[in-house]
Amino acid sequence: MGEKSRSRGWCGWFLVLVILALVVGAVVITVRKKKGGSDEAAPVPGPPGATVKKYADALKTAMQFFDVQKSGKLVDNGISWRGDSALKDGSAADLDLSKGMYDAGDHMKFGFPMAFTATVLSWAILEYGDQMDTVNQLEPAKDSLKWITDYFINAHPAENVLYIQVGDSKADHKCWDRPEVMTEKRPLTQINTTTPGTEVAAETAAAMASASLVFKKTDSAYSDKLLKHAQQLFTFADKYRHSYSLSIPDVQTYYNSTGYGDELLWAASWLYHATGDQSYLQYVTEHNGKAFAQWGSPTWFSWDNKLAGTQVLLSRLSFFGSKDISNSQKSGLQMYRKTAEAVMCGLLPDSPTATESRTESGRLIWVSEWNSLQHPVASAFLAALYSDYMLTSRTAKLSCDKDSFSPADLRKFAKSQADYVLGDNPLKMSFLVGYGDKYPQYVHHRGASIPVDAKTGCTDGFQWLVSDEPNPNLAIGGLVGGPFKNETYIDSRNNSMQGEPTTYNSAVIVGLLSSLVTTSSAVLSFT
Repeated sequence: MGEKSRSRGWCGWFLVLVILALVVGAVVITVRKKKGGSDEAAPVPGPPGATVKKYADALKTAMQFFDVQKSGKLVDNGISWRGDSALKDGSAADLDLSKGMYDAGDHMKFGFPMAFTATVLSWAILEYGDQMDTVNQLEPAKDSLKWITDYFINAHPAENVLYIQVGDSKADHKCWDRPEVMTEKRPLTQINTTTPGTEVAAETAAAMASASLVFKKTDSAYSDKLLKHAQQLFTFADKYRHSYSLSIPDVQTYYNSTGYGDELLWAASWLYHATGDQSYLQYVTEHNGKAFAQWGSPTWFSWDNKLAGTQVLLSRLSFFGSKDISNSQKSGLQMYRKTAEAVMCGLLPDSPTATESRTESGRLIWVSEWNSLQHPVASAFLAALYSDYMLTSRTAKLSCDKDSFSPADLRKFAKSQADYVLGDNPLKMSFLVGYGDKYPQYVHHRGASIPVDAKTGCTDGFQWLVSDEPNPNLAIGGLVGGPFKNETYIDSRNNSMQGEPTTYNSAVIVGLLSSLVTTSSAVLSFT
């Protein structure tokens, strides 16, 4: 009797211990999930997986805004209300500057943001071209890129001369007319050795270096031409260091630069990827890295500040390795990667170092009242890239102070920003024109706001700016400025702060959507 009782008691305690162990195990698993999952890396993704219809449809829509913005003699024009325009641009200097793209809702060609557009579009193609191809968007993306780089080739007629702007911004903004019939003067602005502009020369070098990689296999002669221009422009930018905002004060009104160090590092990083020349890697990892990289200080990726993009791009080298890297270069690359990790930790909402720069609901990164969507979309694009670098290299986790996060956590963040843009927001409205059932109808865009058959001059077209009627033409694919911090949006043509789409917004949304368009894709080498 006594022995039986002890046996039952032992069994009872054993069951209690088993149950307790299961509970503790469940808690540990739950905590690990909250902190980004297990220490084991997820399987390496293979070729593009199943297409995600939502992102595929959105990508097809977003890509069309590049066609909306094209200047020059249009080829295979798919935008019914657009026609040839600015055919004489550059003629005052015996140059053909008719191509390129209009910056936003106006008719200006600003070289600085246009070059950023080209660099980011190149990056998207290089990383996610296989995914674009699954939904037949790779060739349109390359065509749009070439439309810009053709313009840049012609805008760089001599080693130390670059035309950085077509149009007078003051005169241009006094008119409201269609580009096909505009009559305002189109003066040219250049940088040279006496009026240098490091930022715009370096960003244009980055654009042409990255594009040279895009066309390397399909058009080697064009690729070589782009690379030659890129190298010349970088040398010019570095040798004659001076801010273009100081050389040409008129640019401060629209695209004032806060410094040129980031563009120099960005351009040198792309030139290293395009050439394999160790001098470019030495440039970014040693003296100039220490001078300009702001290691340890996360920043926002935008047309003005390329540091976060440079950090992610150079992290590629530490994830996947590169030949003949010296110890000092490895040390520099590690500093870039650590800073990229700090950027990622700031984006993740559950991170102990998460940024407070968000909308009131906390769902969207929010940094600037003007064009508020640029920063969250650009940030999400970088997060998607970093997630895929981690997955492909079998890097299991990202450490943010004492917590850790997985590639899936970064991808979840990237999707959350894309979904917000596409309508999963308090307004239940898409900010991508032409996508979904509800999107802005009064976009701040001249061509979209004026009927094709309207007869207007420079000033009488303003009747269409103040009209109560929705735009007669669809600026399809345009990513508008976006919501205020309280997540409101005023759909008015006079509200350029929120309602004006830009080509550089298109570049980052195309990059982000391309990263999400299929369920998985391995990162491929583009060097």
